[in-house]
Amino acid sequence: MAGKASQGKTPKLVVFDLDMCVWEPEMYTLNKIPSPADAVRGDSGEGEQVIGCKSGRSTITLFDGALHALRQIHKGVHPEMRCAAASSADTPQAVAIGRAALGILEVVPGVTVREVLATGWPDGFEGNVQIGRTPPLSSDKSATHFPLLLEKTGIPYAEMLFFDDCNWGDHCAKVEARCPGVVGQRTPNGMTVDEWERGLAKFAERNS
Repeated sequence: MAGKASQGKTPKLVVFDLDMCVWEPEMYTLNKIPSPADAVRGDSGEGEQVIGCKSGRSTITLFDGALHALRQIHKGVHPEMRCAAASSADTPQAVAIGRAALGILEVVPGVTVREVLATGWPDGFEGNVQIGRTPPLSSDKSATHFPLLLEKTGIPYAEMLFFDDCNWGDHCAKVEARCPGVVGQRTPNGMTVDEWERGLAKFAERNS
């Protein structure tokens, strides 16, 4: 499947849900905004890096498939591909915890998730990071997050691939229906490498 995906068309924008897709646990279950002092270091296969960050007694960590996907984007495996976040985090506190974690967790040593999200965009651009449900956002990503991503990035829906756990509603189906052209891939137990490859293959197939 990886071979098929690599030979076909790839999306220009990969959109990641965060909670239970890119990382665990759910941000609404946490109560402390992490700081760099809360970083947990370890070996992730590419040397020592930040592999987690503490929030109270819990540790925020990336799922293997999300780490794999972000590494591919960072390394330019798919040259025209950039990435974005579309998360309907429940509360302002959950949003703050999530945004802090983006700047602490590393994809490769010395490179944070936030820095990979910023790759390919102008300095200071944050239109590709839509987190929360406070207006202009809402709990319905198809009605708010994706129209904003379209407006801010200028990338059409037909060039987007969306990953979401869909455990709190089928966001993939809603986005595909309301934002025609977006290809969705569910990650019900946290993103796996296989789901990353399946998403790429699905996108390539629909655009063949």
